[in-house]
Amino acid sequence: MSVLVCVPVYNGFESTERCLDALAAARVSTPFRTLIINDASPDARVRPMLDAHSLAHANTEVRHNTVNRGFTWNVNQAFKAARSGEHLLLLNSDALVTHGWLDEMLACVNADATIGTVTPFSNNATICSFPDFTRAHPVPEPAERERIASVLRATRAAPIDLPTGVGFCMLISAICREKVGLFDVENFPRGYGEENDFCMRTAAAALRNVLCPNAYVGHEGGVSFNTDSQALMKAGAERLLAKHPTYDAEVSAWIANDPAKARRDVITATLATA
Repeated sequence: MSVLVCVPVYNGFESTERCLDALAAARVSTPFRTLIINDASPDARVRPMLDAHSLAHANTEVRHNTVNRGFTWNVNQAFKAARSGEHLLLLNSDALVTHGWLDEMLACVNADATIGTVTPFSNNATICSFPDFTRAHPVPEPAERERIASVLRATRAAPIDLPTGVGFCMLISAICREKVGLFDVENFPRGYGEENDFCMRTAAAALRNVLCPNAYVGHEGGVSFNTDSQALMKAGAERLLAKHPTYDAEVSAWIANDPAKARRDVITATLATA
């Protein structure tokens, strides 16, 4: 089964270049095509860099918006671009994938048709963070990222249910995409809450949101939204709770139970002796 990998881009020239270099270098067996959407980045270096990447890599399309549309609108273009039966992978332009990342995430979906969204472990992914969840860590150096990913692939575990996926790197199954529909661009035009809303709707459609315990993707964090992020986060949280009043309670209960602790402990212990 093929996957459409969507990378929305707004400025962040250096981080986007690192993201695309990692995407091209990571070894995976899963066939995928890439859609890069440049949301009218003011940085004049972005457009030629994206065009050069597209020319150098097969199955890569770049779209350049003439005006800034906002993150959620761009993601919805990927929903519409996905072919029938094709899974959709949303990848932030400051994410750094590792060998086997997509194979492991797709394996979760292939193992259970009721899995709607899949998020990997990361240094900076709130409840999917490692080594300490809910706390961001700096991005490990490339060799260390690959060492962590190798340990995850070697030790293996079953998918862990989540109250919500984390949008920096989130696989949406074809079934989920068809059942749940588009992201809510009216309530979350700039991001901040859009993936949480989608995951709550996924759960309402009787599909699972899961953590892939066998994949690791680095995440730099905070590249595109660096001036008014606090206001955006506050507005997004208010709209999210207005739509899903139980959201905070569900996340708090998950954090209190910490179902991923045993998996994190295994990884930590294995890394200490590897």
